[in-house]
Amino acid sequence: MLDAVVIGAGPNGLTAAVELARRGMAVEVFEAHATIGGGARTEELTLPGFRHDPCSAVHPLAAGSPAFTAMGLERFGLQWLHPDIPMAHPFPDGTAAVLARSVGETAMSLGAHDAGTYRRLLAPFLGKWDSLAADFLRTQWLGLPRDPVTYARFGLAAAQPVALLDRRFRDQKARGLFAGLAAHVIAPLTSPGTAGAAIMFALAAHAGGWPVPRGGSQAVPDALAALLRLHGGVVHTDFEVKRLDDLPRPVRTSSTPRRPPSPGSPGSATPIAAYGTAPASSRSTTRCPARCRGPPPRPAGRAPCTSAPPAARSAPRCAPPPTAAPRPYRS
Repeated sequence: MLDAVVIGAGPNGLTAAVELARRGMAVEVFEAHATIGGGARTEELTLPGFRHDPCSAVHPLAAGSPAFTAMGLERFGLQWLHPDIPMAHPFPDGTAAVLARSVGETAMSLGAHDAGTYRRLLAPFLGKWDSLAADFLRTQWLGLPRDPVTYARFGLAAAQPVALLDRRFRDQKARGLFAGLAAHVIAPLTSPGTAGAAIMFALAAHAGGWPVPRGGSQAVPDALAALLRLHGGVVHTDFEVKRLDDLPRPVRTSSTPRRPPSPGSPGSATPIAAYGTAPASSRSTTRCPARCRGPPPRPAGRAPCTSAPPAARSAPRCAPPPTAAPRPYRS
C-alpha cells in the first residue's frame, strides 16, 4: 500500500519523493515520458556520443541547496564541475561584465562608477549563504528564519523590481548583469521580487559557484532516482496520469502514518519542514474513501479503487485498467 504518489519525475518531483521515502513512506513516481529528468535531462541531439542539455544546464541553486547537501548525491555519481568564471554578460564593444567567484573581480568588471555600489549591495550577505539558503529556499510560513536580521535586510532589497534596483548603477555593465540574472525568473524586469532572484544568483556564484554536472544535467535526476530506490521508492516511466483514476494502486488509507525512522537510523533525516513543501509539479494523491479500504471484491478486470476527485466523492470509483503497464525506470 502506498503512502504517496508523485506525478512527474523532474528534479522537483524526485526531490519530494526522496524526502518522503527517507522518512519511511512508501512512494512511487509516475513519469509520462520514456526517461526521467523533465527540464534537467540530457539527450544526444546531434551526433552519437555528443550529449546536450536542451533545458537547464547550469545549477547554482542546486549545488547550494540544503536538501541536496543533506542527501549526499555524490554517492550516486553526481559530480559538480566549476568553470573559472561562472558567467559573463558580453556587450557589442567586445567588453563584458563578469560574474566571478571573487566579489572584487566582479566589481572591477563593472567599471569604476559601479564597483563600489556592487560591493555595498552584497556586503551584508557575504559569508551567510547557508542561513540565507535555508531561510529562502523553503516555504516561508514554516517557521521563523534562522537569521532574522539578515532575512529582513535581504527582503527589503529582494522585494523590489530589478528595474528599480538598476537605478543604483550608473553604467550599462552592472545594469545588464543584473537584468540577465533576474531574467531567470521569466518575468518582466518591472515585476516585484525580480531583484531578489538577481541578488540570490549573484550570491550563489560568490558562495559556491555556478557548476555543471559531469555528463550533463541528467546526472541530477539519475542520482535522485538512485537514492529513491535505495529507500524503497519506485519510478515508473511511459505512464501518463491525467486524473487520479489513472493510478494503478490506491494510496494508504490509514489515518496513522507509518512510524518514521528513529534518529541515527539509515532512514532518519531532518524534519521535512526544513526543506519546505513539495513543489507544484509533485502532488500527492488524496486518500481513498473508507468504502474502498482493504481488498474489497470487485468485477474481474477492474483495478483497485482509487480516490475520486472532490466533485465526485459521494461514491467510490474504480480505475479502469491502464492502457500500458508502468515501466520501472533504471538509470
